[in-house]
Amino acid sequence: MKTETVNIHDTIVNGVNVTRMGETITTVKNDPKIAKFQFRAQNKWIVGGHNQTTIHGFYGAGTEDTNRSKPFILDADEPPVLLGEDKGPNPVEYVLTALISCMTTTMVYHAAAQGIRIEAIESTLEGNLDLQGFLGLREDIRKGYENITIHFKVKSDASPETLAALAKNSPVYDVVTNPVPVSVSVATE
Repeated sequence: MKTETVNIHDTIVNGVNVTRMGETITTVKNDPKIAKFQFRAQNKWIVGGHNQTTIHGFYGAGTEDTNRSKPFILDADEPPVLLGEDKGPNPVEYVLTALISCMTTTMVYHAAAQGIRIEAIESTLEGNLDLQGFLGLREDIRKGYENITIHFKVKSDASPETLAALAKNSPVYDVVTNPVPVSVSVATE
């Protein structure tokens, strides 16, 4: 596991090295091509609703990352009421996880960059989904979430409005709230 040496003169806010963050921002301003990242995942179907995703390498800052010594393995399944065996969260639950994880991290990082101290963050999410869309029973009902509600509880001197604005800088919030082009190809054997 790679450990980071912190310079005694570095400023740490909310557990974030804002000195290094500032250096990163300057580096990206001077060389925008290193801002390009590509994250990847591989998935394999097991049985029924159960499938497994492996996440290992990614490309970023102008190079292939080699810091991860082992891959992350994520199981997804459906609960029995949706004909699964509950071997893991279902995919729409992973969407909630990705959304809140990214918004929390984003809030912490952006707050740190502005010198805003955060002592604690807790949150709850609810996503409402109507199966009639997924099952193709009604074309007027979307297949995915109809809405998502997020409640943050943050211990900080900053205003709720400021903290909410910081959290909305999240890349996953952007993915969920704005259409993203997705291309799909299928090869058969």
